[in-house]
Order: sequence, then structure tokens, then C-alpha cells
Amino acid sequence: MTQANNPLHGITLEQIVTRLVDHYGWDGLAQRIPVRCFKHDPSIKSSLRFLRTTPWARTEVENLFLNTRW
Repeated sequence: MTQANNPLHGITLEQIVTRLVDHYGWDGLAQRIPVRCFKHDPSIKSSLRFLRTTPWARTEVENLFLNTRW
């Protein structure tokens, strides 16, 4: 199965969250995607745990990553 049309191919969820936090900061990320793991005592580890079990939130994070102007 090819991933040629998948822009996230080869990018881990941890890399996505880390780059978004570096770009927006936790406060900026929480404003864009208002979930508890970004608002209250945020960490990469807790965010990954939440995002891996919550498909709608993971989709929001992936879409934000794809639509961010780096």
C-alpha cells in the first residue's frame, strides 16, 4: 500500500505535537484546539496519550499541522 498522497506519511504524532508547540506554544495551541490536555498542565506525553485515544482531536491536530504556515 502506497502513501504517496498522504502528506503526513513519515511524520509521527509526537513530531506533529512538538512542532505545533514550538510554533504556537501551549497557550496558542489551546486557543486553536480547546482540549484539556493543552490547557491544564500540558505536556507532550499527556497530549499524545489523549490524542491516540481520541480520533476527533487527533484529526484536529493533524489538520492544524497541515494548515500551519511555517
